[in-house]
Amino acid sequence: MKATFKKYILNFKQASGTSRGILRTKETYFIIIETNNKTGIGECGLFKGLSCDDRLDYEEKLHWLCTNVHKNIDELFIELIEFPSIQFGLEQALLSLKGKNNFELFPSKFTESKDAININGLIWMGSESFMKQQISDKLKAGFSTIKMKIGAIDFESELSLLKSIRNEFSSKEVELRVDANGAFKASEALEKLKRLSEFEIHSIEQPIKQGQFNEMAKLCENTPLPISLDEELIGVFDVTKKEKLLQTIKPQYIILKPSLVGGFKGSEEWIGLSEKQQIGWWITSALESNIGLNAIAQWTYTLNNKIPQGLGTGSLFTNNFESPLEVENGQLHYNKTKKWNFNLK
Repeated sequence: MKATFKKYILNFKQASGTSRGILRTKETYFIIIETNNKTGIGECGLFKGLSCDDRLDYEEKLHWLCTNVHKNIDELFIELIEFPSIQFGLEQALLSLKGKNNFELFPSKFTESKDAININGLIWMGSESFMKQQISDKLKAGFSTIKMKIGAIDFESELSLLKSIRNEFSSKEVELRVDANGAFKASEALEKLKRLSEFEIHSIEQPIKQGQFNEMAKLCENTPLPISLDEELIGVFDVTKKEKLLQTIKPQYIILKPSLVGGFKGSEEWIGLSEKQQIGWWITSALESNIGLNAIAQWTYTLNNKIPQGLGTGSLFTNNFESPLEVENGQLHYNKTKKWNFNLK
């Protein structure tokens, strides 16, 4: 068994704004495993500035994996515990190696083009007019769930945008989610949540920065709208610590990005713990290329979670890989008549 890795820079079609800054490029890595004339491909979706494995020794750890790829999978996972995106890339590559082709990891009605996954339409931060145009485009494209990034422009302008949607569409017609990426101060968060709740918001992601367990627990206890944890889950590896975090904060939802929480294995651990405590969950991508997005989508379909997932990010890049993944009428489809074109040159 031989393994190699390669770095790849994804270029955004247009600069995409979050409360953490403007994204123009996204660095990612691919691990390729070869054995018995078969090849397996996996994406290690490092997310600079967000991943807990955004470390100087990241490539060193990839070299280590390539040297030790023949070892037992459990041993490898233990060694890679602090590198969740590499764990995820390894999982994908091994499944790719076993599949009937490189890209069918979880055969299902989804990969047979007989069913689709409901997804939300993502609205990036920017000027009020830019955000308004995105909202209009997503609604015209058939999305019934809109997720809007907030926290970077003036809060009153953001409320105005939400009000304009609600003036036209009821909560039964369009579900609204907002994502603050930790932008609110703990002292002002509850008041902002009260104002947001006037627009019948489905949920808000990570209203305050992660690591403020007591403040987040108070918010979740007193909130007028459901809170979902996202960044809060990053860097929590031990199952006992995961359980304690959920028991302490008691969120209404958690959001799982496999590249950030240890792939399928790490995500399924979080799902099991959250379901024990009647905490809802859904899956979202972390701006992977179509390789990682495909793996997440195929796995997500097997979980049979009917609420809209966050998997509509494949069209963001100018140099993404051609794939069967297509977004139509607010759903992610796998068009098996379309071919893959995975070329790292």
